[in-house]
Amino acid sequence: MLFEGTPFELDRLMLIRILMTVVLLAFFVIAMRSPKLVPRGAQNLAEMGLGFVKNQIADEVLGKEQGKRFLPVITTIFFTVLFLNASSVIPFLNISSNARVGMPIVLAALAYITFNYVGIKKYGFFKYVKSSIVVPNVPIALHVLLIPIEFISTFILRPFTLTVRLMANMLAGHIMLVLFFSATQFFFFEAAAGMKVFGVFSLAAGFGFTLFEMLVIFLQAYVFALLTAVYIDLALHADSH
Repeated sequence: MLFEGTPFELDRLMLIRILMTVVLLAFFVIAMRSPKLVPRGAQNLAEMGLGFVKNQIADEVLGKEQGKRFLPVITTIFFTVLFLNASSVIPFLNISSNARVGMPIVLAALAYITFNYVGIKKYGFFKYVKSSIVVPNVPIALHVLLIPIEFISTFILRPFTLTVRLMANMLAGHIMLVLFFSATQFFFFEAAAGMKVFGVFSLAAGFGFTLFEMLVIFLQAYVFALLTAVYIDLALHADSH
């Protein structure tokens, strides 16, 4: 640990988080420092990523006008999740800092504050809350049941599920990789000679799961950003609940 015993103590996960944040910032600084009309290399990769978020998430869910308005928030969430997750398959790092609850909570809070701010700004606090939790055209007696359900679903479960989904997936992936490669080390270097063949299977399983983990890294970034866009859209149209 760095600065152990002080308020600024940094453990391994925090150092990985800082490192991947620096890598993210450096990537975009290098990619966009002297943009060309015909992009190549890092600029091309960065523009492909930005184009994907814009076209497949922001514009697709919110439409072009609102998609452009909220693109900075959605893009920030997407690339933050993506780069912090990427450390889970980088040798010598081998874990995503999103596998601990701190960063997923921060990202969920950003999404939560954004979509609630949007709804409150458009409708006012009381109308927004009412539009979000009162289901129209149902018998009055059912409101006793539906209003608490809608309130919990909208204002409590959304940030909770965003947080837990990201953290649980990255933690589970880390545990599986540790198990596969620990088994590989055991079979190759510690097990009896007749059991070493099992190391081949555990190594193959570890390699296959690493490829799967790379897909999960992208999917978690996509799902988090997509749900953020969906929640913003629901807040913008709370009166059509």
